[in-house]
Amino acid sequence: MEISYNEFHISKEVRDLCKFDERLYASSGNVVFADLKAVRTFTEKLNKVFDSRGQNEKRVSVGSVNAMGLIDEILHYVCMLYRRNKESSAFKTVLLELEKQFTKAKVDELLLDFMAEFPPVEVYQGKLSAEEYLEKDCIDKGTGASRSNREQVLEEWMMLRLANENPAFKPFLVMFSDKNLSENKTYDAAWASVQKTFQTLPKFGPFNHDLVNMLREPMVFSPESLKGQLDYIRQYWADLLGEWLKTLLTGIDTLTEEEKMFWRAGAINGGDVNMEPYNYDGLMKEYERFSPDREWMPCVILMAKTVLVWLDQLTKKYGRPINRLDLIPDEELDALRDEGFTGLWLIGLWTRSNASKRIKQLCGNPEAAASAYSLYDYNIAENIGGWDALANLRTRLWQRGVRLASDMVPNHTGMDSAWVVNRPDLFVQRRDAPSSSYSFNGENLSWDPNVGVWLEDHYYSHSDCSVVFKRVDFRNGDTRYIYHGNDGTGMPWNDTAQIDFLNPEAREAVMQDILHVARNFPIIRFDAAMVLAKKSIRRLWYPRPGSGGDIYSRAESALSDQEFEAKIPAEFWREVVDRVAREVPDTLLLAEAFWMMEGYFVRTLGMHRVYNSAFMNMLKKEENQKYRDSVKNTIKFDPQILKRYVNFMNNPDEDTAVAQFGKDDKYFGVCTLMITMPGLPMFGHGQIEGFTEKYGMEFTKAYRNETPDQNLVNRHWHDIFPLMKKRYIFANVENFLFYDVWDNGGVNENIFAYSNSAGNECSVVFYNNKYDRAQGWIKQSCEYAIKIGQGEDQHVEMRSKSISEGLGLTAGEDRFCVFREHRSGQWFIRRSREICENGMFIGLNGFEYQVYMDIHEVADGPDHKYQILCDTLQGRGCHDIETEWQEIQFRELYRPFADFATAFITAVAKLIGPSEEKITEAKLKKAAKDLIGLYTSAAHTFYTKANEFAGKDVALPAPEKQYKNFAASLEKILVAFANKSAKLSADVPAALKKAKTGAEYLETAFTNSGSLPLLLVAHEMVKEYVKVGLDDAWAFARKFNEFFQNAGAATCDVRYELSKIFALSKVMDIALMEKDAKNGASKLVMALGEDETAPLLSGANAFNGVVWFNKEVIDSSIVNAFALALLDSTDEEVILKQYASVLSAKDGAGYKCNEFVEAFAPAKKKAASKKSDSAEKPKAKKSAKNKN
Repeated sequence: MEISYNEFHISKEVRDLCKFDERLYASSGNVVFADLKAVRTFTEKLNKVFDSRGQNEKRVSVGSVNAMGLIDEILHYVCMLYRRNKESSAFKTVLLELEKQFTKAKVDELLLDFMAEFPPVEVYQGKLSAEEYLEKDCIDKGTGASRSNREQVLEEWMMLRLANENPAFKPFLVMFSDKNLSENKTYDAAWASVQKTFQTLPKFGPFNHDLVNMLREPMVFSPESLKGQLDYIRQYWADLLGEWLKTLLTGIDTLTEEEKMFWRAGAINGGDVNMEPYNYDGLMKEYERFSPDREWMPCVILMAKTVLVWLDQLTKKYGRPINRLDLIPDEELDALRDEGFTGLWLIGLWTRSNASKRIKQLCGNPEAAASAYSLYDYNIAENIGGWDALANLRTRLWQRGVRLASDMVPNHTGMDSAWVVNRPDLFVQRRDAPSSSYSFNGENLSWDPNVGVWLEDHYYSHSDCSVVFKRVDFRNGDTRYIYHGNDGTGMPWNDTAQIDFLNPEAREAVMQDILHVARNFPIIRFDAAMVLAKKSIRRLWYPRPGSGGDIYSRAESALSDQEFEAKIPAEFWREVVDRVAREVPDTLLLAEAFWMMEGYFVRTLGMHRVYNSAFMNMLKKEENQKYRDSVKNTIKFDPQILKRYVNFMNNPDEDTAVAQFGKDDKYFGVCTLMITMPGLPMFGHGQIEGFTEKYGMEFTKAYRNETPDQNLVNRHWHDIFPLMKKRYIFANVENFLFYDVWDNGGVNENIFAYSNSAGNECSVVFYNNKYDRAQGWIKQSCEYAIKIGQGEDQHVEMRSKSISEGLGLTAGEDRFCVFREHRSGQWFIRRSREICENGMFIGLNGFEYQVYMDIHEVADGPDHKYQILCDTLQGRGCHDIETEWQEIQFRELYRPFADFATAFITAVAKLIGPSEEKITEAKLKKAAKDLIGLYTSAAHTFYTKANEFAGKDVALPAPEKQYKNFAASLEKILVAFANKSAKLSADVPAALKKAKTGAEYLETAFTNSGSLPLLLVAHEMVKEYVKVGLDDAWAFARKFNEFFQNAGAATCDVRYELSKIFALSKVMDIALMEKDAKNGASKLVMALGEDETAPLLSGANAFNGVVWFNKEVIDSSIVNAFALALLDSTDEEVILKQYASVLSAKDGAGYKCNEFVEAFAPAKKKAASKKSDSAEKPKAKKSAKNKN
């Protein structure tokens, strides 16, 4: 006996039009959808009918046709269950009731009308008449019992009526409209009778409805949505479905996939997303296996550069071709080092896909390169110099302490890669195109004559985004459709081929590429790493039935949990981390991962670092509480995760940093957070320069002609780069404390406040990420987790510390906390006890940031220095603590000093400054006499107070004598100035050597140094105190600089020049020089070449074991030293001879300090030196021999 089928019905008219394959039909004449391929075939033919009629708007999708057929099949299945489990004769009873009410003839007429519209195969083919078909009996496939075809046709008739009632089925009415059937007068009455009869029969289903109302339940729940109806069936009929459940879930997944398959203009992967604070509840069940850091890893600061764009920018900057890695100038690498970068990430090093380049050209950019993430293989591209050029650059970077970082793209290759051509089995693929709308008639994008690859046509018109491309092997005709790489959040990456990570051969091939990259780069960034976590592979490519829908057509490859685990039992990334640790240790692995998987990637999978996109997204949008909660949640779960974040303000997929954060305080505030929080800081290409162009991965050059914003660059040098040099203070989490800022009983969520330390160095950072002013107190840190014990006994406890504990402060009355605010450079003093008891107060303007550095606690001494400073400053900052203390200590000295020196210097500066009147010797002599008389009282007051401060133990001339000596020196200086020449000397030291008198020497010196006369006046004013060393204690150079600036007598800081003059004054022993013409200058020579003053006075510096002097610096010092001597000496001839002697020794020393000094060494010392040298030579020779 034949089997009785129930599937969904297609009208004879549509069947004739579509010319469906007969294999699609059961004997009943209904379509049998064995799989989605059959649905696809059916839908394609049906849509061709609509197209031929010009009814494109009526086209239907594979997923919707499949869903409609699935609902029909499930309703049939429920009818079978009802017959089998509740009432086997139900449909026979309904027929008898119909015959009783309408007669058998009327009922048969109704059934025959139905069969005329929807004929069974045998009737359609003319093998049986409709009447003969009705008289037959068949085996009910579900129950195994015999069933008449009249009952089977009645069930089909009922399904037709329900289908026409279902609003979600309206787009398909062309296939099963009951318009013609409704013309039968019995049609509506019979339907009413059927419903009434079922109400008298046993109830069925989860809500105990009669059969007809149970069959209506999905439609009533979600009348307009096929997916909604399938969801209802899954939720409420799951216990009834049995083997149908997986089919139903696949149907739901297929509909979900179709919602995402079509082109969405402007859609991008990633982007400005709404993020919630990090939550680690899901990690509680995962094991912990952090990868330990090598000592260099926490201090990595990464700069990203898009290689081709950077090389083009360098070419324009230097005015010569720079198109290879080995041509990158050393100046650029020096700049990276000097700025504080320790890592350079070069984007686009590998050999790229030709197909990718061609696609971008065909889509409108003739200058485009291939995407840096669509690769042919892992060889350094020849157009940038290949492996040799890389080795050159890597060595030069290493010499500067900068490590090279590279991308690795594990998820996919280019669509024409070596693997696609030679190893196609490594990819996710199928043998048929997943959509009938896909066509592949464009250009063959393959470089290989044996294999062709085609992009789906609609990509070129931006009208669709196929999930596959076509690959054909011309040698054997083998045709495959390989999936593009895809993360399920937007469009497929249309120039890529997705590797199949359920294939063990593919996993090992990728592993070998990773090890290859690790052997050449100490830092690897894994692109889109999150898509290769097992749950992502599962979700995207082999979904669990009912949970798919992210990538069109992959629901057909759904796997059960058991099947999936069997194919990929371990996390691929965990295997990568362990293999790299064994085979290529000292490699930092950095994962680009999102989707709240950040903690999982570092804590469980073992990546050293992972992207922290919340940093950029939340701070940009000023979602400050969200990001503060993210930090707090992280440190409460495991602070080690915070250390392993990669914090950035932009990345290659996002807008530039200045586009997102501007160029003002907000930018620098967030940048300060990036540099000073635990987690690897990463700068984008052009970020420091303020470039606004976002460089596409296919760019070969920058299209905007941008120049660096020098103000922005300078502010980086002032605010950011010095902090980068101190990265070791901020990098770790062992001492990291995060604070709530309390104000009037509530927490100000806009202020970020935290402290950290390394060794004896502590820091505190505050930043207000809002335009409004904010203030408050920090005292107790937020809770953080700390692990106690080892092994099975290990447990986690919550801890909190006060700010005073974080800074190592004690509450003693004599203890003070001293710290420097980084940006302003100001120093502050606070009582340690106040911080211990009350915490630390902060007030910040909008987007203001403060970083406290050099924090240390001091104990006050008997002079109560810090107590006095603290009380005097009253919370305000000062530029230097010692300067502030000097101002307090010497207040009574500085007052008369200022009165005398400021007025006198102002007068002299005006006297010798630019003037239209001719300056004569007589005029200046008179002016000197007038000034001396005018300021006698002020001078005496100063000298008297200075002698008093110096104390009785210091022998100093009386005030009157000091002023008299000063007057004599002043006259010499002014007379020499009056007689100076207008012509500069080409060689000043040589010109001075020709001087016959002291006056002539000074005149020549003043001619060639406009600032020297006034500097000498300042020295002569205080020279007695300089000689006894009080200039340092009393900070004369600093004070004179103030006076010079107040007088308008200097356009730059004169402290350096005055410090040199004061140092020279102390070693110019005039009496000795006049007495010992040969060796009188030995003190000066020692000071220039050997003493601790040598770096200041001669620029002495050691290189290759030799101490060298700087010609310009030593020349200036010698000139100034003998100018001082000539102002005091009574034997000018001896002094000038000493000058000539020193100058000759300097010229003959060949810039070597020891040879310069040796010329003035005593005879015995010279002999000893020679003997020592000869004794050392054999030893040195032996040492060299032993070394060889």
